[in-house]
Amino acid sequence: MARKALIVKANKKPKFSTRKVNRCKITGRKRGYIRMFGMSRICVRELAMRGELNGFFKSS
Repeated sequence: MARKALIVKANKKPKFSTRKVNRCKITGRKRGYIRMFGMSRICVRELAMRGELNGFFKSS
């Protein structure tokens, strides 16, 4: 989990648009962010393995 202060800071509108930081909706992680889902790769994988995301299936 990211620090609350960093999550709040990322939610503010930056002075310049290039300073925007994408963060995971669930954990607040900034690295490994997937825009299509708005989450980090770890959260996407967990939800996919539980079957909560459409279009994913387990490999065997």
